[in-house]
Amino acid sequence: MQATSLAEMRPARVLFTAERGILDPMERRQHRRVPAQVKSLLRANAHEVEGETVDLSLGGARIESDLVVQPGKYIIVKLIVPDLQEPILIEQAQVQWIHDQTFGVRFLEIRQQQLDELEQLIDECIALDEAGES
Repeated sequence: MQATSLAEMRPARVLFTAERGILDPMERRQHRRVPAQVKSLLRANAHEVEGETVDLSLGGARIESDLVVQPGKYIIVKLIVPDLQEPILIEQAQVQWIHDQTFGVRFLEIRQQQLDELEQLIDECIALDEAGES
């Protein structure tokens, strides 16, 4: 029987990487952001709190929640999508900004299957948004 390395056993992950610091405004949005109304579960430390994702992209989201966060804090985001059996899990997201009970996160770590589901959800949000404009 052939041994499998630990690296081979780990699920494939997609990492969104960016340098720390302030980005040029033209570089800030790498992905199209779309309006969304998606229930979210947010975990910071041992606290899991509900939230509402109000806009979404492949690289991040704007979330309304009672969760107390600070810029730079890392959280876990679960997007609850009615058509899916399991939530879309973003294993690591970093808070970028805060305004009252709304904050923006950048997605840093998400598995490929979750990324595919996120992309499908965004496509559905785009279709709904475009149908509402016509």
